[in-house]
Amino acid sequence: MKNKLFILIAVIAVVGVLLCVVLCGGGDHEKPADGKATGVDEPDSRIEVAGGSDKIETVETGEPSAVYMMADAPEVSDVSSEPSAVYSKSVDKVMKSVAGLETSGKAVLGGRRGLAKGKAFAAARGDKEMVVIGPKPPIIAPDRREYDDGLNNRKSGLLTAGEWNDLDNWKFWTEILSENNYSGKADYWKFFPKNLVAVRVVDGNSAGFANASVELFNGDSLEFATKTDNAGYAYCWISLFSDAANNLNANSFSLKINGKRFKGPFKLTTPKDEKLNVNVIFTKEFKHPKAKADVAFIVDATGSMKDEINFLKSDLGKIIEHASAESKVSLRTAALFYRDVGDVYITRHDNFTNDVSKTQAFIAKQDADGGGDYPEAVHTALEASMQNLSWDETARSRIAFLILDAPAHYEEGIIKSLQKTILLLAQKGIKIIPVAASGADKDTEFMLRFFDLATGGTYVFLTDDSGIGNSHIKASVGDHKVESLADIMIRLIKKYVK
Repeated sequence: MKNKLFILIAVIAVVGVLLCVVLCGGGDHEKPADGKATGVDEPDSRIEVAGGSDKIETVETGEPSAVYMMADAPEVSDVSSEPSAVYSKSVDKVMKSVAGLETSGKAVLGGRRGLAKGKAFAAARGDKEMVVIGPKPPIIAPDRREYDDGLNNRKSGLLTAGEWNDLDNWKFWTEILSENNYSGKADYWKFFPKNLVAVRVVDGNSAGFANASVELFNGDSLEFATKTDNAGYAYCWISLFSDAANNLNANSFSLKINGKRFKGPFKLTTPKDEKLNVNVIFTKEFKHPKAKADVAFIVDATGSMKDEINFLKSDLGKIIEHASAESKVSLRTAALFYRDVGDVYITRHDNFTNDVSKTQAFIAKQDADGGGDYPEAVHTALEASMQNLSWDETARSRIAFLILDAPAHYEEGIIKSLQKTILLLAQKGIKIIPVAASGADKDTEFMLRFFDLATGGTYVFLTDDSGIGNSHIKASVGDHKVESLADIMIRLIKKYVK
């Protein structure tokens, strides 16, 4: 009887162990009280960092002369493992594997585009972050409060972005304008950045003269007016608002630089060229301006722009501090927010100041609300940036970051307003650097690229790599690096002011 009882107890024990294995999932990994797996070998997440460099090359023979800057921009390699393996890691460990990103542990990565099969994605919950590797999991719309507690209590660098300069990729630009999908964008917005006279004004040591006024004449008629940037470059567009520039005669164009006439012939840049033809002009008569610059932030403040406004609230101080210290240039900042007709306000602004904390305090009071229909008062914002902000005309350079996710209203009068203001911005030497946020469509993308081309700027676009907010359309650009938006803005301010 005792033997039978012993056998029965042994059988029950074996069955209990088997049930525990089945119910608990088995394996070598212990589970703590919170139910998260521990002791799992971490995937091999290899990070390759591309070293950055700045290079200025001047060519006098009609070949292009351009400024190329590449910042360090880590790339994260693909991670693969068994399907549905769950890894529990600290937030800091996870985010170190993502280029330029930090987090407080309150970031939620998601978005409509979802998560790539076979690649790691991160979703923060509480003070832990799970990285799931394997088949595409269900997409859960992020709750904004999970990464923004309303107290602006998070680390910087969460938003990710790319940058693409159409002037440095001229052939790509002209080819994309001729593609069926985008050939009508120029005619739609009545901007035709296809032909220009590119100039670089330098001293006897080949150092660029900044803030020199440059006027392009076609015969006796003023064709375009602008100012040289900090590296001495100026981009003078021909027939910017009409598509009638065919069979151009280089002999008919002349330049005035700081009021002094320079006769051609100048080499033109047209859609037939592989890259820009830069006309280098030497002079000893000009003086280099003082090391100071203006940086303004023109921001869409309608309801869909919460992520971007929170970004400015948390990152602006870091951006200005790093850019000013590393470029050794005194920076003034200003901010202008806009919505649309029928909202509580159309524009509100805080003028230029040498105290970035004053600009930060103004931005901290702003929120995202209103909007209604898709287009917003972009033209009114640009007009107000010229009327209400006291740009320093003696500064080395002037930059306006235009951060938005919707186009201007499509009306004849508004398009004429955009043309007029863009011409004035170019004349004042104010570079537009647009930042396309989630929600921007292709019409918005090309409108922004027309703006930055006309003013000698560059195009910045948010990406889905951070997972924050809604999905972002794929920009119609070539190979590019993904960086934190803060790093891109620091890099661009340094590039255009030092």
